Order: sequence, then structure tokens, then C-alpha cells
Amino acid sequence: MRHNLGYRKLNKTTEHRKALFKNMLNSLIKYEQIITTLPKAKELKPQIDKVITLGKKKQLSNKKKLFSKLQDKNSVIKVFDILSKRYENRKGGYSRVLKAGFRTGDDAPMAVIELIDRNKEAKLIDKPKKKSEVNKDKEVENKTEKPATSKKK
Repeated sequence: MRHNLGYRKLNKTTEHRKALFKNMLNSLIKYEQIITTLPKAKELKPQIDKVITLGKKKQLSNKKKLFSKLQDKNSVIKVFDILSKRYENRKGGYSRVLKAGFRTGDDAPMAVIELIDRNKEAKLIDKPKKKSEVNKDKEVENKTEKPATSKKK
């Protein structure tokens, strides 16, 4: 029987697994939606719920615990300022896991893990602009600058 075996080891060493989930937690807090394999998403869901619950209790000790777990100042600030206010009336279940088919290549089951009531613009953070958008921005800047006029004699 499979009683009390704990968690999925994901065929990784303890250090690798801890680093993996720390990075995934930071990414999920930053972008509010990530795509990963189904077993990783199922393991991440209780962790992100505990992080947000810890952030709802505004105490210095909780902030220090979060920083030791996430090791990213921006993520801790976002949990305490934005996410704690968003979920102050919710008693749990801050994230959801949606199945997203199978990955081409190795046929691994994929999943989308996202925060409930997420900000749609959070996913666009760090996305580089396309070359056409950059060129348009430069053209607009050039048009707004006044051209140098020369006086004719």
C-alpha cells in the first residue's frame, strides 16, 4: 500500500528539487500563470497556497520566512502587497491546475498552473518587443522631435 509516502520526488536530488520549486514559485508569483508538467504543477499547488497564506498574516517573522523560502525580494513584496490584498476574503484555494494536453517529443502530460483572479497583464512582464514595434516607437520619437531649420539668406 502507498500510505504516507509524502511527495513526488520527480527523479531529482533533494537540492535540485528544492531549487526547482523555489524558481517555479518565483515565476508563478511574477507571471501569475506558468506552463509545466502535470506532476510538478500538482506538487507546486500546495506550496503556493501556503506562501500566500503566510503573506496574508502581516508580521515581520512571516516576511522573513517567505524571504528564506523564495530568496527574491520582489516576490516577497508582491505577495505581501498585492496578492494578500487580492485574497484577503478567500480562505484557501488560491491556485488552480488545468490539464493542457501532452508535450510533443516525450509525450509528457502538461498543465497550466495559475492564480485565481489573476492579472492578465502580469504575463506580459519581461516580454521583449517585436522589431516592428521597436521601429514604430523610434519613428514616433523622430517625428516628435523638431527638425533643425536653417535660415536662408
